[in-house]
Amino acid sequence: MAYRPSLAPTMRRALCGAALAVSAAMSPLAVAQAAPDTARPDRPTLSLSAAATSEVAQDKVTITLANEIEGSDQAKLSQQLNQLLETTLAEAKRNTAVTARSGNYNVWANTDRNGRITTWRGRAELILESRDFGAASKLAGELSRQMAVSNVSFSLSREAREAEEQRLLAEAAKAFTTRATQAAKAFGFTGYAVKQLDLSGSGTVTPMPRAYAMAAPAMEAKAADLPLEGGKSSVSVSVRGTVYLQ
Repeated sequence: MAYRPSLAPTMRRALCGAALAVSAAMSPLAVAQAAPDTARPDRPTLSLSAAATSEVAQDKVTITLANEIEGSDQAKLSQQLNQLLETTLAEAKRNTAVTARSGNYNVWANTDRNGRITTWRGRAELILESRDFGAASKLAGELSRQMAVSNVSFSLSREAREAEEQRLLAEAAKAFTTRATQAAKAFGFTGYAVKQLDLSGSGTVTPMPRAYAMAAPAMEAKAADLPLEGGKSSVSVSVRGTVYLQ
């Protein structure tokens, strides 16, 4: 039996489990004769595919905090913005349930109609990420005195995606063997033997109807008061392959 996986990086560790799932789901006849029969290279082959899909609740929240300041001196403005970001980041990192890192950082000039620089403006962002929605929301509220919430987004964590892909691999393998058995019988054959298998996976995000993005100056309520509820991500595993009909 030959397997040629075509996988995303997060699925490679699941290949051995998929191969076992495929073998376990095959009929005894198919398993016994899975190796190609070189004595009969002319026997017919059939290409087919099967897939398993599920929707999983997004378990990771990303909160973007931001602050903009304006001044006449570029160097002083940059120093003030750096100090603000450094202080806020240090406070955020004391919370072990939330991962904190710096985000976008920009300093630009404001000019008049003649192109002369009038003032300088800077913006710094702080990114909070966590699978603990309550802890992330509370921390964002505590930090809102220095940096206001500008955006909230949700996603499926790598751990949750890999776990779901592992589960779907067995479903996709079973669906493939069922389809191969039915196809063989439909064409008047007694069984089949696997020639080649290709596995692949994909994921999409089901959007939430409610928007969470907010402009920082308009944010007055604390982030802790926000109802943090993620949407769903669609996870799919596909099995494509070729079998010998016998």
